[in-house]
Amino acid sequence: MTSPLPRSADPSGPSGPSGPSVLDLAPVLPVVVLADAADAVPLARALVAGGLPAIEVTLRTPAALEAIRAIAGEVPEAVVGAGTVVTPKQVGAVTAAGARFLVSPGWTESLLTAMRASGVPYLPGVSTASEVVALLERGVREMKFFPAEAAGGTAYLRSLAGPLPQARFCPTGGIGPTTAPEYLSLPNVGCVGGSWMVPAEAVAARDWDRIEELARAAAGLRASGGTCR
Repeated sequence: MTSPLPRSADPSGPSGPSGPSVLDLAPVLPVVVLADAADAVPLARALVAGGLPAIEVTLRTPAALEAIRAIAGEVPEAVVGAGTVVTPKQVGAVTAAGARFLVSPGWTESLLTAMRASGVPYLPGVSTASEVVALLERGVREMKFFPAEAAGGTAYLRSLAGPLPQARFCPTGGIGPTTAPEYLSLPNVGCVGGSWMVPAEAVAARDWDRIEELARAAAGLRASGGTCR
């Protein structure tokens, strides 16, 4: 079965307002760094089996593009996206490889224009109230809050909820299993991004059973107080 396609982070975007958002697919969005594209498919299958269908493969290694292509082609139940997207050229490359959503650590006008034109949902990165307001002006209501812990954490996001309730976030950066529930309890947080369920040593050892177990625990955060709506 193919996983549902998330709606656009831009309500006026190509995916329209219906259907689930990438923020709603699971309480945790795994942030994956892969040195070897051969690990992509078994890793994705382990994450999906553990209850985390949305997977962000970051463009931090030469293997990333091929990893996205492999997951898109061989794990249809996964919703694979590209992270660390920082140029318009990357937008075209990852969508051609099969990425079904885009995540950036920040945004510029040219990058936002490319993401909007890509035809897939996107989460532009923000860390200040001014950046949030600028995106809201442009019709974007779903964003990545990065780097979450360094930028003020739950206290900062809680402060944004009052004046800017229409903005929803996926906080990423420094979040782990002990701090994730506090983020998930906030009304303006849909899910959190993290890498604790894909530790580098487990990926290197190809310990997919351990990754599935960690993914299952992360997916269970929904039941322990998360508000991934």
